[in-house]
Amino acid sequence: MSVTSKKSLTFPGGIHPPDKKSLTVDSKIHTGFTPKEVAVLLSQHIGAVCEPLVSKGALVQAGQKIGDCEAFVSAPIHSPVTGKVKEIALRPHVVMGRSMAIVIETLPAHPVKRGCVQINEEFDINKYSVEKICEVVREAGLVGMGGAGFPTRVKIEPNPRLPKTTMIVNGCECEPYITCDYQVMLEWTKQIIIGIKLAKKASGCSEVFIGIEDNKPRAIEMMETVLGSLGADGIEIVPVKTKYPQGGERQLIRSILKKNVPTGGIPPMIGVLVLNVATCAAIAEAVVANVPLTHRVVTVTGEAIAEPGNYYVPIGTSLETLLEVCGGVTQKSARVIMGGPMMGFAVADLTTPTTKTSGCILVITKEQMGKAKFERRQTACIRCGRCLEVCPENLNPTKIAHAVKNNMMDVAKSYYINACIECGCCSYICPANIELTGHIKTGKISLARQKKKVP
Repeated sequence: MSVTSKKSLTFPGGIHPPDKKSLTVDSKIHTGFTPKEVAVLLSQHIGAVCEPLVSKGALVQAGQKIGDCEAFVSAPIHSPVTGKVKEIALRPHVVMGRSMAIVIETLPAHPVKRGCVQINEEFDINKYSVEKICEVVREAGLVGMGGAGFPTRVKIEPNPRLPKTTMIVNGCECEPYITCDYQVMLEWTKQIIIGIKLAKKASGCSEVFIGIEDNKPRAIEMMETVLGSLGADGIEIVPVKTKYPQGGERQLIRSILKKNVPTGGIPPMIGVLVLNVATCAAIAEAVVANVPLTHRVVTVTGEAIAEPGNYYVPIGTSLETLLEVCGGVTQKSARVIMGGPMMGFAVADLTTPTTKTSGCILVITKEQMGKAKFERRQTACIRCGRCLEVCPENLNPTKIAHAVKNNMMDVAKSYYINACIECGCCSYICPANIELTGHIKTGKISLARQKKKVP
């Protein structure tokens, strides 16, 4: 298939929340800070949890592999700093509650001052075999950096049962406040394009579409310029309509290819591979420069942040340390969220470490929370149907939420509760201010507990 129209493509449903990106949209990536201590979680990805490869008291070097697992769906972890293992202990985890982590004290004589690895030599794709690309991507610990955290090696590796023909690169970044991927597209464009070429070769895809929202003309122009200098080779940039949740992989596939991923299925079932732009840049770092994934760009933002911006952060840095690096907070803050305001997770403990999937730290002010509570007093459902109109998965959120509230889980399943992507569109648009997404999340947890998939 070829997408030739330059008209912005879109999907049914979705919403248009205020983007709130002005706080950091012009912020270049800040590099060079080294935390006194990092806590590298053993679980930072979908799949089997890593086992530690070091013990308490061991000296580790920056970039050294410190945790791994033999399972196919897993990804090793590496130390972002040179230091001494203080302990291997439980640390707060934004999704799991708590998880084991390798806590490393940085040696003062070995500060880490690195940014994205610059690839200056002429790139020759023929130097890298499919097997080599997949092996290095696995050893470098790469996972989806857009938030899902699925091991990248598993996604790009050829699979005869599910051959991939089309690759989509996600440069949308549709969540309000977040600008880390946008800045990566502006500053690390060459790495992204090289990573795309490597992933294209490894996966066997014959065509690549880079989807970028049409409110990012500078990113589109920059990507087109570098793509032209490095050679297109079946790669095309496709503007897509600015709308939330355009960055969801199912929505992006629908917008660009006009195909639907089967309910409960995955993109390879229809021959599609989806990668995030930051993940592509990390692929180039790993394969060309032999640098594992130990740092990532994080947007630290919110009206209460003294110095909001995009920061290149050692993975395992605590939120408390990161907020200090950004000058602290200037107003009374009511909530710290890891992620964006639509799909992020509220954090109760500021010692929570960043992970490979931590793209944003958002601080909501007390004034914002108070105003939101006043404006969003819940009333009875008025049967307006707006939640059905905006649902990008064509579900009936009200039916599902009411079924969960009344403990009618069979009814919730009959309305495809597990097909919900938890984007929050229904809660956002509801004039009765019913927290539909919250009820659906609760229902999913109840079903998982019934199957003993979670404690």
